Amino acid sequence: MPVIAHITLALAYITASAVGGVALYRFLAYEPVTAGLVAAAACLAVMQLHMAVSRLGGGEAEREVRKLKNEVRRLGARVTESESRTADLRIDLEREAAARRETIVSEMRGLEDAIGRLGRSFETRLQSIRLEASETRVDASGALDAVRDALRENRVDLHLQPIVNLPQRRVCFYEGYTRLRRADGKLIMPGEFLAAAERANLLGVIDNMLLFRCVQIVRRLSERDRRIGVFCNIAMASLEDENFFPPFLEFMKENRDLAGSMIFELGVRAFRQRSDTASRNMGRLRDLGFRFSLDKGEGLIFDLPELQASGVRFVKVQGDRLLQELTPGGERPISAVSREISAEDVPAVFARYGVDLIAEKVESEKSVIEILEFAIPYGQGHVFGAPRPIKGSLLEETAPPPDFLRRVSQAAM
Repeated sequence: MPVIAHITLALAYITASAVGGVALYRFLAYEPVTAGLVAAAACLAVMQLHMAVSRLGGGEAEREVRKLKNEVRRLGARVTESESRTADLRIDLEREAAARRETIVSEMRGLEDAIGRLGRSFETRLQSIRLEASETRVDASGALDAVRDALRENRVDLHLQPIVNLPQRRVCFYEGYTRLRRADGKLIMPGEFLAAAERANLLGVIDNMLLFRCVQIVRRLSERDRRIGVFCNIAMASLEDENFFPPFLEFMKENRDLAGSMIFELGVRAFRQRSDTASRNMGRLRDLGFRFSLDKGEGLIFDLPELQASGVRFVKVQGDRLLQELTPGGERPISAVSREISAEDVPAVFARYGVDLIAEKVESEKSVIEILEFAIPYGQGHVFGAPRPIKGSLLEETAPPPDFLRRVSQAAM
């Protein structure tokens, strides 16, 4: 409480005591001394009470003041601590920013180095490709010379790989592969000579050699079991070759009794991209009773009515790919079957159009077991037997006649 308030109250107490003393003297007949003492005592008592109350109120105020001072000190400490933390955070941020800048700079330098190495690697690879291309041209030229030499010297072998029925694994067919030999006896693999031979228009010559041997092999096999047939690979280019196909067709007319045992094999992609000329010539062979097989199938999407009309009797699909598609949601052939074809019914739908599935390139017994679950009628692969050359005596027996070899030799010039 302000000092002026205390003084005002003290004057009020004194005035009230004086008035009280006068009242005692005049109205109650107290002696003047007695009335003064009573008035003084009352004034002192009231003032003591005022002082006591003032002290009590002052203590509470002091406590409040102390509390406020303590809060202020705590706030000051918090402010100081916040300022300290802010300073530390600023330092940390500056350090982190500097570290990030250094990292980015380092990564940029590394990226520049990588781009530089990539550029040098690209240049090196480009030079290597150019060198390989140059070497390939030399190798292709050498392979072509080797092919011509093998044809002229009749170094043409026939390798046979069995195709078995499932699950009995009885050999029902053989697939014939042409293998050419160099002068030193080493084989010239198809990957080495096919492209060069096609560019040199020698595929018809090679097909002629294979065809003649296949016909002779079929005749030999027919003597033991007429149920066994031979798949004879033929290039689509041969079916389109006006020089090759007429004598080829005449030869097959002379051997039309083998129509049930000889199957001409084409690649799926070549079949789908065949020309009108090839389609007509395939039709002529079909009219003679010969049938076709498609290999290197990349799935099960085949137009079955088209295959039936084209004389296709067999379709080969790689075993692993076949199993991959024989699942719910896998590829299905195009047919007149309107309902959804289950995996187990796929071979039956092919068979409805006179086409049998062959799982080719089957390499393990595990794959055989899985294929058997879907009733695939035929299998081919190393697990059933690898391609093997025909015996030497049979090779001599099936050799083309001299005039045939002379024509081949002239064509290979």
